[in-house]
Amino acid sequence: MKKCGWKLKSFCRKNKVLITSSFLLLIVNGIGYAQDGVAGINEANQKVRSYFDAGTELMYAVGAILGLIGAVKVYQKWNAGDPDTGKVAAAWFGSCVFLVVVATVIKSFFGV
Repeated sequence: MKKCGWKLKSFCRKNKVLITSSFLLLIVNGIGYAQDGVAGINEANQKVRSYFDAGTELMYAVGAILGLIGAVKVYQKWNAGDPDTGKVAAAWFGSCVFLVVVATVIKSFFGV
């Protein structure tokens, strides 16, 4: 253990300039990327709004696929004579309606 500490101290003494300049370069680089808080929030707002159309279309597509899967499952249960077909149909229909409503509410909430 003493040898490791000794090697580290020796390395630090020999490379003080290198370590200091690397640290300062990291700080200066971070300052260069920093921006005003309001500008950062506005940029994030614009980026999020630019993805909304694709996101809502994706939610509608997922809702359509889930609707088809649910329809097949309900049809299978109905043909098998299961007594809980109504509950399963309501659950699948409710999930599809939920996806469509969420997509619409998010669009109206963010004003897109």
